[in-house]
Amino acid sequence: MSYELQQLSEKVTQLAALTQSLRRENADLRLDVTTLTTEKTELSRRMEEALQRAQTLLETLPPATPADPTPDEEAAV
Repeated sequence: MSYELQQLSEKVTQLAALTQSLRRENADLRLDVTTLTTEKTELSRRMEEALQRAQTLLETLPPATPADPTPDEEAAV
């Protein structure tokens, strides 16, 4: 009986250590998620700003002038 109690005690100790380890890992993962979510939000904002700048730049460019027709285009006319 004493041996069985000793084994049970060891298993409970192992379970407690594993539980603490998993709690630490879970806390670390939650922190990682928060950090990555913040980073994703910032990158999305920066991409939107870049898109707005590109659209503004495209609006300032002069319209394209038609190029000389290629022989294929002349035959189609």
